[in-house]
This record gives sequence, structure tokens and C-alpha cells, in this order.
Amino acid sequence: MARLEQVITNIVDIFLEYADDEGKKHQLNKDEFKKVLEKEIQSAELKGKINADDIEEAMEMLDKNHDGEVNFREFCRCVCVLAKCYYHSKTGKGCKKGKGKEGEQGD
Repeated sequence: MARLEQVITNIVDIFLEYADDEGKKHQLNKDEFKKVLEKEIQSAELKGKINADDIEEAMEMLDKNHDGEVNFREFCRCVCVLAKCYYHSKTGKGCKKGKGKEGEQGD
């Protein structure tokens, strides 16, 4: 399988694995989302951007429909923000924790 294809299938598989633990099927509640961050984000660099200790802030930032859970679209937004931060670290640009829409332009 090609690298990008593997990344895409991993994102979907990880979401489905944790989203089916408890709560609404195909959505991550706060505990499920915290498990994802604890188990699937290991590098100090990315943990500094979003981690299990900041779960309330992360949920507030991601939960755009305010239902108390993270759906797949919201989860993808989280992955995208982390990917942008990693890209910026590789290219020498900064990435701020908890950036909103206004900080995401021009990437």
C-alpha cells in the first residue's frame, strides 16, 4: 500500500477503533478522545500542541457542533492541525498551541 493511502486508512481505523468504545457510535466522547491522545500521540513535539491534559480546551476547540463529542470531520480537523504543526516544525515555521481559524490561513 502506498504511504499516503496507509496514512488515510490509519486515520479512519484509529477513529473507528476509539469511537466504538462507549457513547455514540462513530463519535468520540471526552474519555475516548483522551484515550486517542494518550495512546496515539507519543512525540513530545506533538503532545505539546494538543494532549490529554488539555482535553477540555481541545474538545471546545474541535467540537464545532457543540454536541459534547468529536465526530469524524472534527477529528480530521485535529489531525490536520497536528500535521500543520509538524510541517511548520520541519520547515522552521512556528506553530502555536490552540490556534483558531484566523491562525490557519496561508498554509
